[in-house]
Amino acid sequence: MIGKDGYGWKFSTVGGVTRVNIESGEDIAHLNELDQKLWTVLSCPVKGLEFDEKTLALMDADKDGRIRVNEVVAASQWLTKVLRDMNYLLEEKDCIDFAQVQADTDEGKEVLESAQLILKQLEQTKESISLADVAEYLAGYEEKCKAEYTAENAEPFTPPYGEKSDDAEAAVNALRAKVADFFMRCKLVQFDEEASAALDVQVEKIAAISGSNLADNAAEISCYPLARPTKAATLPLNGGINPAWQAAFATLKELVLDVDFAGKESITEAEWNTVLAKVDAYTEWKAAGETAMNEAVAEKLKVHSAAIEPVEKLLRLCRDFYKLLRNFVVFKDFYNRAAGNTAIFQAGQLYIDQRCCDLCVRVDDMGKHLNSAGKSGIYLLYCHCVSKVKGTEMDIVAALTDGDIKDLHEGKNAIFYDRTGQDWDATVTKIIDNPISIRQAFWSPYRKLGNWITDKITKKAEEKESKSFEDMTAKTDAATEKITVKEVTPEEKKTEEKKAQMFDIAKFAGIFAAIGLALGAIGGALATLGGFVTEKWYNILLLVGAVVVFISGPSMLLAWLKLRKRNLGPLLNANGWAINSMVKINTTFGQTLTSMAQYPKVVSKDPFADKKMAWWKKCLIWLVILAALFVVGFKLTQHYWPWECKPVEEPAATEVVDSIAAPAEAPAEAPAEVPAEEPVSEETPAE
Repeated sequence: MIGKDGYGWKFSTVGGVTRVNIESGEDIAHLNELDQKLWTVLSCPVKGLEFDEKTLALMDADKDGRIRVNEVVAASQWLTKVLRDMNYLLEEKDCIDFAQVQADTDEGKEVLESAQLILKQLEQTKESISLADVAEYLAGYEEKCKAEYTAENAEPFTPPYGEKSDDAEAAVNALRAKVADFFMRCKLVQFDEEASAALDVQVEKIAAISGSNLADNAAEISCYPLARPTKAATLPLNGGINPAWQAAFATLKELVLDVDFAGKESITEAEWNTVLAKVDAYTEWKAAGETAMNEAVAEKLKVHSAAIEPVEKLLRLCRDFYKLLRNFVVFKDFYNRAAGNTAIFQAGQLYIDQRCCDLCVRVDDMGKHLNSAGKSGIYLLYCHCVSKVKGTEMDIVAALTDGDIKDLHEGKNAIFYDRTGQDWDATVTKIIDNPISIRQAFWSPYRKLGNWITDKITKKAEEKESKSFEDMTAKTDAATEKITVKEVTPEEKKTEEKKAQMFDIAKFAGIFAAIGLALGAIGGALATLGGFVTEKWYNILLLVGAVVVFISGPSMLLAWLKLRKRNLGPLLNANGWAINSMVKINTTFGQTLTSMAQYPKVVSKDPFADKKMAWWKKCLIWLVILAALFVVGFKLTQHYWPWECKPVEEPAATEVVDSIAAPAEAPAEAPAEVPAEEPVSEETPAE
């Protein structure tokens, strides 16, 4: 295909959709000639992707948090003015030789000047530069700015405990809550001395753990008071401290208490509050100074980054730009499963129910996702993930594109691995039910019917059990309240049984009527097909096949239609992407996105396996069942449609001629009517 300015583009079919190929530096250089209608993506967010945010931030010219087609084109045109060979982008390196930079363009000169500035500060002389050099330079420049700010703008403030003020601050904070608890207990003892025993350590608690190794019960002992609360409300400094807190208290005493209260045996709450006041003031001074310093340093870095931005931008684009194009202009990374690539929107892998789901996408807005999820036609598992290591939470949606769904339900736990390999605890919070395969759709009606029947039976059984328990407890309560027991006569017992029987019949009359109607309908259907069934023996098999197709056919047809239209676009649109083309997931490609567990053939026998029936016994049972069904069906057809399927015999030719030649006989006279007998009188007996 010829572009707007005459460039010949090459196309290929990827994911069932025709897309342009981006395979060379020339293709990248001519992106401005590619019709925007042919791009797979029109815009994508800067954050929330498995892609370097700093690279996207440098490309985001209007700083609106989104990368659009014009910004991608602008980056490609800038690169054509800096690089001598655009094919260098295909190598995806984070370093570059100065010989690769055009020195005769304004953009190339800016890059070389920035690179020389960085290397000069690093005291290096070489003809290349890398992102590691840029990072080292920025780190050194930041430390330099902090040192200059501290020397020029530090407010006069004397740390309360000299060089050990930070350690003293940590020691005070470690015991702050425990000391406050001790003085509160002392105040309660002053309020009511009789409560002193309850406020002190309980002897029963110590007795409960005294039989075990007390060193293993440090956590339990640490819950006891810091010291024994007294009416004097003083904290002892030289003894009487809870053993679980003695080490921390010794550090506090050495760094703080011996400095402020040297030689004292105990301190009051007021004296302790003076310590807190000094430490809190020191903490506030540090926080204020650090905040001001960070703001000042950030401002300097922002101004200075303009000087080194050209070389940093070039290095980041050399490493990341071609990868972005594979996920923006085309979805090559998504569809190229053989190379093990993953798209920038794929967050990781979900392991659940003996399978691994590779297509997992972060969910930023659950409401948007749920509104558009049904349009994708994909079976989706929404999961809430928690990482105790990172201390963060997130939501993902995983596409299930192969296997069965019999053991999947909301609340099921799983494990999610992000792109760095970190594991997260995942819990299924929502399921969007869509077809997975034609095979799964074939069994879907039976599975749904089985679940419905199971739920109904379970509900009825629970109701019956609850009713029986209520009746039993009611009768038991009534029996215990009676002072005398009245004997029941046999006649009264029979009367009660008849009432119960009448109640049961009335209760289940509707069920019996429904069963009768169902049997009648089945019999009518069999009677209608009786002639067809009895004509040939194998017609019964055709009839069974027709019933199966009648039940599973609609589900399979619907699944076939939906599987042809499975589209990832609605899920990406919900995350802020502007998808310009179909992102199809057909059955063949879907099987690569969900890998099933593969087990080898086990030779050893399971000692706890259920006993299996011999194969000939199974065959015999099935033959008996089929024969019984055939006999029942045949009898029903004979009962509802008692006809004989006999062939009609044609008369011989001579008989036809004789019948034509012979004259018609006169019709026989009708027999005389027999006179009716006279009624016998009741008075006259009949002979």
